Amino acid sequence: MSAHFTTAERAWHAWIEPVGPETGSPEQIAAYESSVWPDSPYFRLLAWHPAALEARTALDRAIFLARPGLPRGERELAATVASRLNGCDLCTSVHSRFTVTFTKREEDVDRLLAEGVDVELDKRWRAIVDAAAALTASPPRFAAHHVTALEAVGFSRSDIQDIVESASFFAWANRLMMSMGESAPPGEEDAEALANQRAADALAARTDT
Repeated sequence: MSAHFTTAERAWHAWIEPVGPETGSPEQIAAYESSVWPDSPYFRLLAWHPAALEARTALDRAIFLARPGLPRGERELAATVASRLNGCDLCTSVHSRFTVTFTKREEDVDRLLAEGVDVELDKRWRAIVDAAAALTASPPRFAAHHVTALEAVGFSRSDIQDIVESASFFAWANRLMMSMGESAPPGEEDAEALANQRAADALAARTDT
C-alpha cells in the first residue's frame, strides 16, 4: 500500500486557532457540537462561521448517512476516489475505511489507494471510479458516456445522482480542508478527537443500511 494513502487513522492540525469552549459564542459552540465530528479541529475551525458549518453538516448527513438509495459503501467509494485524486490523505483515510466497512472489499480498496484511480476493477466499481474521477478533476469532464457506463452496470438515475453528490461534495471538501491545515500521524494531543471519530464511525456502521 502507498505510504501516503492509507486506511490507517490520520490526525488534522489547523493553521489558525479553532473555536473552543472558552473562545466560541453559543452559536459557534452549538454548530461544532452538532457536526459530524465535534472534537475535530477542522470542524471547530469551520465553526468560526456557524451558519456555514451548519449547512455543511446538513448536506454531509443528507448525502452519506442512513437513507434509501445507493448503498452506503458505494457512496463512500466515490468520496474515496475524489479524496485520493485530490491528494487529501485524511479524507482518503476516513472514506476508504468506510468503503471497507460497508463493502467488505478491503483488497480492492487497498489497491485503489496504492495504485490510483486507474487500478483494475470490476465493471461496477470501474464505472463509479471513472465518474467520480471525472467530476473531481473538472465537472465538465463528467459526460454522457459516464452516465451510459453507470446505467450499463445497473445504476438507476437516482443512484447516479447519489454518486454525483458523493464525489462532488468531497471534491469540494478536500480542497477546503487542505487550504486550512494539514494531516499528520496521530499524536497524544489527537486522542480525544480520534476517540470521538471512532464512536461516530461505529454508530454509523450500526445504523446505516
